[in-house]
Amino acid sequence: MQITSHILMIRPVDFKFNTQTAGNNKFQQVSVQQDVQQQALREFDDFAALLRKNGVDVTVIDDTPDPETPDSIFPNNWISFHENGEVYLYPMYAENRRPERRQDILDILGRKFRIGRVTDLSGYEAQEQYLEGTGSMVLDRENKIAYACLSLRTSQEVLADFCNRSGYLPVAFSAADANGFPIYHTNVMMCIGSSFAVVCLDALPDTADRQKVASSIQASGKTLLPISLEQMNHFAGNMLEIKNNAGEHLLVMSAQALRSLRPEQVGQLELQGRIISPALYVIEQNGGGSARCMLAEIHLDER
Repeated sequence: MQITSHILMIRPVDFKFNTQTAGNNKFQQVSVQQDVQQQALREFDDFAALLRKNGVDVTVIDDTPDPETPDSIFPNNWISFHENGEVYLYPMYAENRRPERRQDILDILGRKFRIGRVTDLSGYEAQEQYLEGTGSMVLDRENKIAYACLSLRTSQEVLADFCNRSGYLPVAFSAADANGFPIYHTNVMMCIGSSFAVVCLDALPDTADRQKVASSIQASGKTLLPISLEQMNHFAGNMLEIKNNAGEHLLVMSAQALRSLRPEQVGQLELQGRIISPALYVIEQNGGGSARCMLAEIHLDER
């Protein structure tokens, strides 16, 4: 239940630094490069090809030039797929991200997978309340726990609504970077795998929150693998465990994330699955997201 071999990726058509998200995403950095879209497209295509080479079923759908959606490369923020056939659509903070929710993408996926009920939470945008999918939440699907660091993009009210509808237990907390600035998405500071959890506990300033998160992970039977704030800044928390068509466990993280880890940490992670590490430097710099953000896991039955 925790991992899948089916992945949705959105191929960018106009990827660039998004000024509407930069105010609360400190992982974004302004680039002086003139060919960001072309470089990001190469990184995207190489990433998708690498996953397919390793036996992962990747559905790639092209973005559209109109309307302008510079962050469409991160589909996990607007949609999630669940093993009971349910699909959730999420409210997003930036106005130019909201058109990423496309019915035609659901239609395309519905030809291959069995889609049941679709629950649209995007109405919360009118109340300026947001929950950006599996960016805002890191899901322990097996134990039905939703970990979420609260921020402008992660509302406790919408989190509670999702959990009430889906049967998940919310574990909410506050998280901040080394300068005390709130972390915008939970999935840049933690990853939940089938038997492990990578977490930057140093990002939780409140002792009670640190204990709550650590205790929840340990009670679920998962091995807690801590990372530092510096490693988090290099996207070491932005990992995703998936599997290939042969059932082999794969741990996907960017080349930058892998380089930030100590040899003993890499050794611990290699016990969990074979590491796949695409180079995503242009996407990471301009988009403020990494490998995990680019992958929407499809936990649906095939037709």
